[in-house]
Amino acid sequence: MGISKAEQIILKGISGSPGICIGKAYIVDREGVNITKRYPVSDALVPNEIDRFKQAVLKAKNDHAKVIDSLDKDLGENLNILETHMVLFKDKMLYGKTIETISKDKINAEWALRKVSRKVKIMFQKIDDVYLQARVNDIVQVSDKIMSYLVGAQDIKISDINKRVIIVAHDLSPADASQIQLERVKGFVTDRGGKDSHTSIIAKALRIPSVLGLGIATINIKSDDFLIVDGSSGTLIINPDEDTLFKYEERMVRFEEYRAGLERDSHLPAVTKDGISLNLMANIELVEEVVAAKDYGAIGIGLFRTEFLYLDLKRFPTEDELLCKYKELVEFMSPQSVTIRTLDINGDKVNPYLTSIEEANPSLGLRAVRFCLENEDIFITQLKAIFRAAAFGNIKLLIPMISCVEEIIQVKQVMNKAILELEYEDKIFNKDIPLGVMIEVPSAVMIAENLAEHVDFFSIGTNDLIQYSMAIDRSNRMVAHLYQALNPAVLKMIKMTYDAAEKKCIDLVMCGEMAGDPMNIPVLVGLGLTNFSMNSASVPIVKRLIRNLDTKKAKNNVEKIMKLNCVQEIFDFILEEYKDILPFGEVDE
Repeated sequence: MGISKAEQIILKGISGSPGICIGKAYIVDREGVNITKRYPVSDALVPNEIDRFKQAVLKAKNDHAKVIDSLDKDLGENLNILETHMVLFKDKMLYGKTIETISKDKINAEWALRKVSRKVKIMFQKIDDVYLQARVNDIVQVSDKIMSYLVGAQDIKISDINKRVIIVAHDLSPADASQIQLERVKGFVTDRGGKDSHTSIIAKALRIPSVLGLGIATINIKSDDFLIVDGSSGTLIINPDEDTLFKYEERMVRFEEYRAGLERDSHLPAVTKDGISLNLMANIELVEEVVAAKDYGAIGIGLFRTEFLYLDLKRFPTEDELLCKYKELVEFMSPQSVTIRTLDINGDKVNPYLTSIEEANPSLGLRAVRFCLENEDIFITQLKAIFRAAAFGNIKLLIPMISCVEEIIQVKQVMNKAILELEYEDKIFNKDIPLGVMIEVPSAVMIAENLAEHVDFFSIGTNDLIQYSMAIDRSNRMVAHLYQALNPAVLKMIKMTYDAAEKKCIDLVMCGEMAGDPMNIPVLVGLGLTNFSMNSASVPIVKRLIRNLDTKKAKNNVEKIMKLNCVQEIFDFILEEYKDILPFGEVDE
């Protein structure tokens, strides 16, 4: 491969997914729409500028009409939102005011549209009416569509990439990342994102190297620049020199050999040196991942994130469509268990067709179980599909984002409604399945004993638990350094949850990304945890460490660790105590 003669640049970011890839950059730029310049327009050219705006509106409107025509006509509210957008293309406040601003201020169409849409947005946000405030999101989306035609930006479809590249983006949404095709994308780097963001989770599932939170990657990289992505250390090298390229080619070969060795041992059991059996399960987003989960030696699916079915389909799936997917999954895994988490939408997995309400802070808003209880018909459809699938295999039901006892009582009431509907419809189903809640907000930790009286198991979701307890946006690179699983506060919350589960004699699983990091395993085992669910690719790595771990030593060490006050002290202690069994030395430089 040819190397650019440009000077080598090294950027440090956050490890999104381990491994090394080398190749050419493919820029996915969604920021162009937001970068508008202001320039004056002479009297003679004002009509031309107005016509340019009208043409952009016409193209955007025609494009939107094609989307509406391609959809099923029974989508109800979702179709109504799209039709509302169609009306907004000729809305007097947006369309008329932009033309008036071009004429009056004698400025370019982009700046006029930006000025008008901002004014309209501010005006609606000040009105004390939920319906009118909800229109803000509609106005922004329509304005962006028109703007994209004015500035010549095109909506990039990752699924359309037709060559072997490394994706470079300001950010990738979960929906974007799920479009990645392994035969075409070697790896990716982003300006935004953090260690356990959903983009990172999907990168690990796809087993492609990624570096996140780089901040200035899209500024420094041009299309077809030569890149080295070291996902293990969070390093990006732009236009590497010959020596650097040679070194990383060697490291890439060593890493692949290391990974191959792990996979050869993946069938071996997860039993510690002193004979304690641990259960390692897999977290998956798509039914298709179940094959990899079994290949990696997972003994079940500890977390099936169902929202990706909704994101991929671009509409609400029917009960039968959900049943088809769930049934396929449980039959393939039978007799091993599959834990199906109910819809955990909004927050960082928002999708326009689900809601038109703009929330100031979606992560603290109508997400997960809150969304489901507010939209009972959608919730019942999913619950009915899960109960029906349970007639064909071993299913556990998991409810996300529970923050109080009242919510789990409400959930049980909705479950009973779903069961009554299935009985009335005379469908085959199994209602006797274990019910669990995710412990992922601090309030759930504090009332864990009370929650335990209503459920059969807990599943600790460390991704959100760390985010909410530490007040850290896990996709924000500015505070990513504070997102630490081994923070003493996090460890104390895990212990509190474990103690509550033990006292009330219910099962406990950890399904957050913390469970898939070998560095954390000695601590978690020392705390008493025996059930873990993680990214499939992490299973062989964690298994190898477990086979070299002594639980008695781990428990003794945890007593010392719980007395330490700083993350670095804990980190250094683990490195020293377990240096002989931690995997880092095998893939070191």
